[in-house]
Amino acid sequence: MKLHASGEDYLESILILQKKFGMVRSVDVARHMGVSKPSVCVAVNTLKDGGFLTMDENHFLHLTDIGRKVAETIYERHCFFTEQLIAAGVDPETA
Repeated sequence: MKLHASGEDYLESILILQKKFGMVRSVDVARHMGVSKPSVCVAVNTLKDGGFLTMDENHFLHLTDIGRKVAETIYERHCFFTEQLIAAGVDPETA
């Protein structure tokens, strides 16, 4: 399955939230990304269908091995470019 940028953003957000809190639900993703819960629901279903994540009986989201790999790649890329922008003098919040 080909991921769009928005799917990558959802995976990255789930990864960040898992590192920060351990367990993640859709509502946490909605708050973190500033999007609606229905938007997260659509994205989660698409990502589940693509094999990037699963949801357990308590509605916690879990990245699959491939989902984690994609999320970590995107996260590392964003960190790299953020560091480069900050080094070039861009305000950290803007970067």
